[in-house]
Amino acid sequence: MLVGMGTVFIFLTLLVSGMSLMSAIAIRFSTARSDDATDEEVAAITAAISQHRINSAK
Repeated sequence: MLVGMGTVFIFLTLLVSGMSLMSAIAIRFSTARSDDATDEEVAAITAAISQHRINSAK
């Protein structure tokens, strides 16, 4: 039982460490850091949502 719990603990520790490392790498190499949407992007998203709602209501 102790070996099984130890194995699970080691696996979960490696999993969390790996996910943290991948997150740090993704944040470092991320090129899209713009939080502001332009007026054209907002209009396009709004039109797409509206069109989807019209088509899915049929």
